[in-house]
Amino acid sequence: MTYVPTTGDQYYLFDGHVFRPTERIEHREYEYDSAGFEILRQMQEKHFWYRGRHRFLLWAVQDSLSSHRVGAVPCRAVDLGGGCGGWLRYLGERLPAAFSELALADSSMTALASAQHVVPQGARMYQCDLMRLGWTERWDVVFLLDVLEHLPDETTVLKGIREAIVPGGLLFITTPALSCFWTWNDQAAHHQRRYSKADYLRLTADCGFQLLDARYFMFFLSPLMMAIRWAAYLRHGGRQPTATEVKALLEHTHRIPFGPVNAILSAICAAETPLGHYVPFPWGTSILAILKRD
Repeated sequence: MTYVPTTGDQYYLFDGHVFRPTERIEHREYEYDSAGFEILRQMQEKHFWYRGRHRFLLWAVQDSLSSHRVGAVPCRAVDLGGGCGGWLRYLGERLPAAFSELALADSSMTALASAQHVVPQGARMYQCDLMRLGWTERWDVVFLLDVLEHLPDETTVLKGIREAIVPGGLLFITTPALSCFWTWNDQAAHHQRRYSKADYLRLTADCGFQLLDARYFMFFLSPLMMAIRWAAYLRHGGRQPTATEVKALLEHTHRIPFGPVNAILSAICAAETPLGHYVPFPWGTSILAILKRD
């Protein structure tokens, strides 16, 4: 193993492609089941939900980088809990000039191995524990996309991320939204909670960030998405599914729909951008928050 003495990094190069911390860490299955990475890998490029989220988020990133000074220009950015690297590839393809450094970080070596041929050329990959990042003023931009809801101690994680961001740097977070949308799917996916705008106001005050924006998305498809989940649940008589049934339900509800259907749903999701940035949606099954470190 080779030590890489980059400022702010306390990581070693392992197996020639992944940087690992000096203290060995293990992926916590109860936060995110490693079996889900295969589903994620299949979904991240073509599924209408990911297409919609990526499009909505990219617009926010472009607007925020032009509106707020964020340290180095081009920026150094890391996707924490980034799984198989789908967002990093999307970002690298569409905003290549905006970033001098792109990195993917996850606790799972399974996810990082899957991401090797997905992330942009030159992107670094880190195995890291979100509870112990070990960075100090290392990154200008951090992404935490559909990760926070899996973590029992959200405050400790956000405080650690604050330490890892330069003053004036940005943190983009997406999470499931609103407790009224809680279903068996949240429990099966190991979610701890869903979030509202008020939750982000509280978290930013507790963790030393400034909340620049919080807005709901996945508004147009929210009735359909909830209907599909409840229909799957009711097919089992409304009872809590077994572990085997949960796996089958997740595979069914998360699979990529038939081509024309996926195309139609993708178009509906695409219509939310930039509309949802000009006219805030009153609700949605997801929420985007943009935080700034003062």
